Amino acid sequence: MEQQIRYCKTSDGVRIAYGTYGNEGMPPLVDLCVPPWQEALWATPWGRLCFEALARTHRLITIDPRGTGASQRDVETITLESGVHDLLAVVDHLRIRQFALLSQYPYQAPALTFAARYVERVVRLALWSPRVTQQGRPDIGESAHANWGMYTRAAATLFFPTGPAEAQRLYSNAFRSGTTPDAVASVFDWTYDLTPLLPELTMPALVLYRKHAQGIEAEQARTAASVMPNAQLMAIDGDIGIPYFDHQRFVRVLEEFLGVETRPETQGASGTAVILFTDIVASTALTERMGDARFRDASRALDAGLRAAIREAGGAAIDGKLLGDGVLATFPSAAQAIDGARRCLALTGSSNVQRQTSNIQIRIGLHAGDVIREDNNVYGGAVNIASRICGLSSPGEILVSDVVRGMARSSAGVEFEDRGEQEMKGVGEPVRVYAVRGGGES
Repeated sequence: MEQQIRYCKTSDGVRIAYGTYGNEGMPPLVDLCVPPWQEALWATPWGRLCFEALARTHRLITIDPRGTGASQRDVETITLESGVHDLLAVVDHLRIRQFALLSQYPYQAPALTFAARYVERVVRLALWSPRVTQQGRPDIGESAHANWGMYTRAAATLFFPTGPAEAQRLYSNAFRSGTTPDAVASVFDWTYDLTPLLPELTMPALVLYRKHAQGIEAEQARTAASVMPNAQLMAIDGDIGIPYFDHQRFVRVLEEFLGVETRPETQGASGTAVILFTDIVASTALTERMGDARFRDASRALDAGLRAAIREAGGAAIDGKLLGDGVLATFPSAAQAIDGARRCLALTGSSNVQRQTSNIQIRIGLHAGDVIREDNNVYGGAVNIASRICGLSSPGEILVSDVVRGMARSSAGVEFEDRGEQEMKGVGEPVRVYAVRGGGES
């Protein structure tokens, strides 16, 4: 799938950029984008995966509001009402009569206004971390004008409070290049109270927010869900403030709401995957040495870092598999899996994580083969072999099967040290394994 940005004009002559993904015959899903906007979002591995996942079941339309992204920047002002005009211009240009609408703060305000004004056109409404009331914040505009680089870095830290650092960097750069201090000042100067509109929104609605995200007013999300007649509220685990990053969980929840009954990659489907297992070395001894509470806090911090590193490399942690002292993940390619494994291993050497994890060591094993996916879990002999390989690895080591080594030999930028054939419990034949070396690996 390739991204194609197109343009239309609003009633007041402003040029608005939009993208379309998926087949025209699919039900339309319109996303009123906010940072990092559609072009920058597509350039990230997690954004592209999210778009592609949604486009498998919907005709996805993404919109950059005026003053942002690829839309016209030189506009006199950006108001809540202009956001309504931007949305209307795109759906009218595409001749989309009815559609599902997705939006997040701060553009949930134009989205809610549009849905109340054109209630017959919005068949379903999904909101991420909405605010139904806002007092103008001129101080935010002042901060943006005073030091634009510092402001965008602070925004990245707000949305990714515990990293990963690469996502913070991508977000900060996208924000800085994707809009202007004037646009930020205009949007945060809005003052509104949309509460009287909420009872008019009779379409099915979904209100989502991340439980531990910073700068999110959960009470406002609860208010929106409680006042709209047919709304449901869902809090998702984690602290990342945008929906696209943890795309698998976000897409799964959104598709369930939109009426997609089966996702082939998660519900009873089979196919080939590269499987990664991590395990904390000598966790029982560590618990005795550190104490239950301290070890629990340290292992939770490490678990969050591992899952972020896996996402950053293009993989997906399997939430349905509860391992206790480790993480199970799948990747679409061996090169990505090895990259993810190296990122995971690097966590225990990074100062910010090491302070919390008290020198906890991990080991990692990789294998590739056919798996069955069901209820956000994976099953099959390949999963068992990956677990056995992890158990064979030494502290701070990545071991891979011969299958993974063959898949990644020319693409992963690493070398492999032959460890010979290994007998594994429950596996009929010995498996040849290799240690990952080089490419920055210690």
